Amino acid sequence: MALTDDAIAKIRSMIQSGELPPGARLPPEPQLAAQMGLSRSGVREAVKVLESARVLDVRRGDGTYVTSLAPRLLLEGLGLAVELLRDDTLLEVMEVRRMLEPVATGLAALRMTDAQLDELAQILEDMRAAADDAEKLIQFDTAFHHTVIATTGNETLTSLLDGLSSRTLRARVWRGLIEGNAAHKTIDEHHAIYFALRSRDQLLAQASALIHVNTSEAWLRTVLAANAAKAQRRAHPGAPAGRIDGTDSP
Repeated sequence: MALTDDAIAKIRSMIQSGELPPGARLPPEPQLAAQMGLSRSGVREAVKVLESARVLDVRRGDGTYVTSLAPRLLLEGLGLAVELLRDDTLLEVMEVRRMLEPVATGLAALRMTDAQLDELAQILEDMRAAADDAEKLIQFDTAFHHTVIATTGNETLTSLLDGLSSRTLRARVWRGLIEGNAAHKTIDEHHAIYFALRSRDQLLAQASALIHVNTSEAWLRTVLAANAAKAQRRAHPGAPAGRIDGTDSP
């Protein structure tokens, strides 16, 4: 592992220094290993790791190349990581999303074209038509927010928010909202965001997006609190309600 880490560090340094710019072809493995003073096995493992991270592109029979290093590639794994997070850690994701998405939506209000607004209007209609279908709502919800954030022209921000709003997390929220008969209210929140964007009102767009993100966060907090209460009841089956932790309920 130490040799692999050394090889990773040296390849990254070559990329950062410009010796291996985006699109450059790496030297053949024996030459690269000799150049770095490391074993071929260490270099080989390093290339595998960097390929998984979308830093390198291994083309069988052709060679190994540095990718474009675009944010959408390098941040692609964020969504997969978010899907593995559990319980309270998801609340941290929601908090980060709350910090970023409203501001990005406000910026979109200044930058969206009429054509993009028309596209958003169609997605909104599709959401209303699929109000009781969780799978379709997940699809349209993803498209709605991606369309809004992408209009900022900031690929890093778009990639970050796409990752923070992973499909798994969206699915949990939408299924919970449908079961709680709150899906229509959340769709109305999307309409409020669209109205603010169409009005080119930056502050209103930011506020509308904040309200919407808070809905998802509040739902998640409620679910986690209910799960914690169930766990306490299972751990203390004989305890009266309100005294599971040995204290009176407020």
